[in-house]
Amino acid sequence: MKHAKKAPITWRKITDSRLFFPLVILSLILLFDLIFIPGFFTIENRDGNLYGSLIDILRNGSTVSLLAIGMTLVIATGGVDLSVGAVMAISASVAGILMNPSALWNEVFFVTDPTYTFQPLWVVILAALFVAILCGLWNGVLVAYMKIQPMVATLVLMIAGRGIAQLITNGLRVQITYRPFSYIGQGWFIMPFSLYLVIFILIVSWLLTRKTAIGMFIESVGINFRSSFFSGIKAQNIKLAVYTFCGFCAGIAGLVACSNVKTSDANNIGLFTELDAILAVVIGGTSMAGGRFSLVASVVGALVMQAVTQSMYALGVPAFALMAIKAVVVIIVILLFSEQVRGLIRGIGARKKEA
Repeated sequence: MKHAKKAPITWRKITDSRLFFPLVILSLILLFDLIFIPGFFTIENRDGNLYGSLIDILRNGSTVSLLAIGMTLVIATGGVDLSVGAVMAISASVAGILMNPSALWNEVFFVTDPTYTFQPLWVVILAALFVAILCGLWNGVLVAYMKIQPMVATLVLMIAGRGIAQLITNGLRVQITYRPFSYIGQGWFIMPFSLYLVIFILIVSWLLTRKTAIGMFIESVGINFRSSFFSGIKAQNIKLAVYTFCGFCAGIAGLVACSNVKTSDANNIGLFTELDAILAVVIGGTSMAGGRFSLVASVVGALVMQAVTQSMYALGVPAFALMAIKAVVVIIVILLFSEQVRGLIRGIGARKKEA
């Protein structure tokens, strides 16, 4: 019995891949860094951990990568979650208050003991993730069962979420000195531990969506909700599941961010990260109208966003000007994903083949 021949890899197949444009954009940014920023690619080994601008992209980009994984599935169903930044702040506040509950009594004492925590670490992590899952579940109920527009439904928690985070910590920034908790955002086995978290969540999510029917159900709901319903797919349950999972990813991202800054800063943790996550998903080729998606491409899109931020900091661009730079990135992305540019790139490949 003869085996069927594999279809040849063509230029059109390469350009049609959702990974093509994100990788091109990331390569162009890194090429710019190589030419104009001396020492950008320098990597040092300190006490068994790697340090450098490239490592910072992986470490600092892990929070947006985690958000992008959850956001991809939400957008694939035709929705959007604007509350992930606020959920990060809530998760961080829960973790902070469980490790240092002094804020409940309107005071914060400065703990210098690196072994001090009021609750065990496993309780802290599970409680923070449980609250984040409840937030995602709330969004899912509003969207799937209450039939509220996703942007409006998640805007409620986006606005109220930081107030909830402030209430949890009594309006104070809780200092966290517990050393084992800091490992979540620091190096572990040479690379940042948060990078291992991203890889683990990405692999599990990919297996669930590509090796089971869940991914097909998600895309079907995003492409045509009504047809999915008449096909026997419980579209409401699918939407509820993806919003809940998005809340779970935001909870992990909140723990990573809280571990990095060693405080539960409800005002700044996760601020504007929902915009970075949405843009990362769009860079990854997922349409805002829903449908086909790529988790790996979304993570590459998150690295693109962090590479832009890291490059601007290396060039001395002030933090308040970053939003303007990101706006330029948005314009470039829109142009790259336009049919005119795609047709031009395909035409280059076709002319090469004819030659």
